[in-house]
Amino acid sequence: MTADSQASANSGQWTIRKVLEWTTAHLKKHGSATPRLDAEVLLAHARKCHRIQLYTHYDEELTEEVRASMRDLVQRRARQEPVAYLVGEREFFSLPFSVNADVLIPRPDSETLIVEAISCLKPTPADDTASVASRAWRIVDLCTGSGCLAITLARQLPTAQLIATDLSDKALAVARQNLERHSLADRVELRQGSLLKPLENEPLFDLIVSNPPYIPTADIETLEEDVRRHEPRLALDGGADGMDLLRPLITEGAKHLLPGGWMLLEFTSEQAPALMNYAHAQPDWSLVQVVKDLSQLPRVLKLQKRS
Repeated sequence: MTADSQASANSGQWTIRKVLEWTTAHLKKHGSATPRLDAEVLLAHARKCHRIQLYTHYDEELTEEVRASMRDLVQRRARQEPVAYLVGEREFFSLPFSVNADVLIPRPDSETLIVEAISCLKPTPADDTASVASRAWRIVDLCTGSGCLAITLARQLPTAQLIATDLSDKALAVARQNLERHSLADRVELRQGSLLKPLENEPLFDLIVSNPPYIPTADIETLEEDVRRHEPRLALDGGADGMDLLRPLITEGAKHLLPGGWMLLEFTSEQAPALMNYAHAQPDWSLVQVVKDLSQLPRVLKLQKRS
């Protein structure tokens, strides 16, 4: 909120209620799709409290320190800076992850990878989650970014050992921070490199997961402004058709899997037919399937290596 906006507003205290109302209207005017949620998250961050506490202290006047912090956050959000970067955190699969502009912001659609991974590792339909968790699975997460996939799988599968790779050293620094945050540095090894290269001379894996860059280059400019301007292009741009990284994974991934092992790849729904055709043309896969996300859109390519 600017000095002019404060002066033009009706005189009175800047309570939590008033700041939320003003910020919601301001962010809506500047194109936010979720202005009320943005306002609540930003104010909770400025006030260093949980969102629910905003409503239990609804008529409390904000201190000048909190108002100054909120002014800066609102101005930056109005310039389309993502809320997750402003507060430095995003939740994924009910776990908190530190994020900054060096990594893609975790999204709910990617949780489909976690659900499918656990499903794939069940040896028979009769096995429950506890039996899956007791196995010493070997898993690799390619293009790990913030590390949210590897860390979530490590939490869900307490005896699994994981390797997480990324081309970006800055992204790996964020992943390392999240490993320390979740006390998993002893179970998830970080490696720098492109796609499968960091896995040379490694024993075979039970599972490969990846959320690689898959947006077609020409489509980058059509993305929402906060994504286009602020999220790392390296984590978005998948080449002319968005499949520059998906194709080599489909072609070469089976070489790094045990017989019957699985590979799960995230993609955008428009790529489903081309990816299915490409995967079916590879001799290493006994199963080729597309899995839908919570919005019922094709989201994950599910491949199983021949036994």
